[in-house]
Amino acid sequence: MDVAVLHKLLISAIQKGASDVHLQAGNQPLMRINGELLEVKYHPLTPAETAAVVEEILGQTYRKEQMATLSEIDVSYGIEGQGRFRVNIFRQRGTFAIVLRVIPITILNFTDLHLPPVIEQIANLRRGLVLITGATGNGKSTTMAAILEHINQSRRAHILTIEDPIEFLFRNKTSVVSQREVGSDTPAFGRALTAALRQDPDVIMIGEMREQETVEIALKAAETGHLVLSSLHTLDAVKTIARLVGFYPPDQEGVVRKRLADCLMSIVSLRLLPRKGVHGRIPAVEVVRVTRTIQECIRDSAKTTDLPEHIHKGGEMYGMQTFDMHLAKLVKEGQVEMEIAKLAASNPADLERAILLEGGESGE
Repeated sequence: MDVAVLHKLLISAIQKGASDVHLQAGNQPLMRINGELLEVKYHPLTPAETAAVVEEILGQTYRKEQMATLSEIDVSYGIEGQGRFRVNIFRQRGTFAIVLRVIPITILNFTDLHLPPVIEQIANLRRGLVLITGATGNGKSTTMAAILEHINQSRRAHILTIEDPIEFLFRNKTSVVSQREVGSDTPAFGRALTAALRQDPDVIMIGEMREQETVEIALKAAETGHLVLSSLHTLDAVKTIARLVGFYPPDQEGVVRKRLADCLMSIVSLRLLPRKGVHGRIPAVEVVRVTRTIQECIRDSAKTTDLPEHIHKGGEMYGMQTFDMHLAKLVKEGQVEMEIAKLAASNPADLERAILLEGGESGE
């Protein structure tokens, strides 16, 4: 596969609204569209063709002898005027495979992304830790980009991002944005975060919480008055708290829980679902705002499982919502099919009962 064919394939993925492109020796190229992997009309790729794609993507920064020993790597790749891609290159069965995540050139706003209005209030926070969570491919990077762009347009601030690799590109607007890529601009997240505290940031965005060192420095930054934005591959608020505490030894759990209760401001969890009767997907969103009651649930491990109950109670006053609250709303508005919502729900039977009691699905 030469450069012209690769670019044609990637531009087609952008035009079709694909989220990912998969290239693997022995198989036709695949595009993930609306959550489903679909084959592209093209011959099965040979090992030489996938190696040629790797050489094109890495050719400017890696020598051939380095590629020969490569096992896996995350990089970014762009087609001028068309789009950017987050690329993971890895070996399988002795040959190269490539997964390219499509990153749109345009950063969408909260309305375009169908995010609840409370997200703007979260974006206006000036300090503390904000976490965007969800499984791979459910909109974490897009949501973080929307929050950063809102700050970029509305505040005079220094926004510092530490990413592996850089995804969305920001232009300075009201704010100044500094973007650092692990591998090319800095050797590691931990080192970049330590340095970040001396670079006069107002907002620090960490691409992903991956290990204790990153979590520790992020907590310190949030504790010292910065707004810290990051992501985790966790499904909801309860599992997010458990994951953060789990980065530390058991004998430090009490201290970590207290620190989290003091500096965590919000958890936004995402699950993308197919839209009813319309091409595309829409997010179901769980939103936690850390009130005194939520703080107590974080501090006391015995009360963490009570989080959904308190999120539900905080809906009207604080804009909080559980997944099931939002799913019920999406079904009643005719945005999502009942069966799709039940598959994504925390309690499918309770969700169905709540919807039926309040009048059923819209548009039926």
